[in-house]
Amino acid sequence: MNNNGGTTTISASEQAELCKKDGNFKFSKERFAAAIEAYTQAITLCPDVPVYWTNRALCHRKREEWERAEEDCRKALELDSNSTKAHYILGLALLQREEYAKGVQQLEKTLDLGRGADPTGYMVEEIWQELAKAKYLEWEHASSQRSWRQQNLKEKCENALEEQYLLDASQGDVITEEAQNKHSENLHLLDQVFKKAAEDDTPFEVPDYLCCQITLDIFRDPVITPSGVTYERKVLLDHLQKVGKFDPITRESLDQRQLIPNLAIKEAVRVFLKKHGWAYKLD
Repeated sequence: MNNNGGTTTISASEQAELCKKDGNFKFSKERFAAAIEAYTQAITLCPDVPVYWTNRALCHRKREEWERAEEDCRKALELDSNSTKAHYILGLALLQREEYAKGVQQLEKTLDLGRGADPTGYMVEEIWQELAKAKYLEWEHASSQRSWRQQNLKEKCENALEEQYLLDASQGDVITEEAQNKHSENLHLLDQVFKKAAEDDTPFEVPDYLCCQITLDIFRDPVITPSGVTYERKVLLDHLQKVGKFDPITRESLDQRQLIPNLAIKEAVRVFLKKHGWAYKLD
């Protein structure tokens, strides 16, 4: 009732917000099907609000309904191209379809948006974890294909050398020691060529300068202090907040406003990971 005794009219946007709150409550209770119904009502009332679409997409993700999650995310991105949640869930959905390159692209966009909004937030860590897994899967898929092609080509080359060796031998009365040595040398050189070709896909210890001195993990978001030491941003900010406002190694006084992104190391990490995708593997 209003002050004049009439019935209070609730606008469509207000009704939609009530539906969203109802959906949020049901989602918190893990009643995802019921939450989907609530968000669908909100969408019906106000289809131009991107958060309604992404909330429903999150429910579809929980139910592993990836095709529907993808549809909702694409609609949300039509309304807001910088929706972190939409890019994130869309990336996960694409990975489920084994579209690694497209999925990684979405997760990279998500990470950039997340770092811009809250560099130390839990969401940034979650996104990086998913991105690392996706990058590793992408590398693993490509690596297995390369390995199969290289092995197939190596066998063909070995067969060709063997055929040439036998052909040369058939033209003489005996196989000379020189011919045997040359054949062995050719096989050895061939083996070395293919070992060299496989080097980029063979794991080794990541160089120290690409790793944080606290976590010993490869850098994700490196920052440099006035003393010249580079750390992982989130780890250093946690130290400044929980331990004290000083550099963990030099012990010099330090404030987070003094931190500068180490773009040179960040680029070096990017180049290293592009060449050695195995380094994305998480322990």
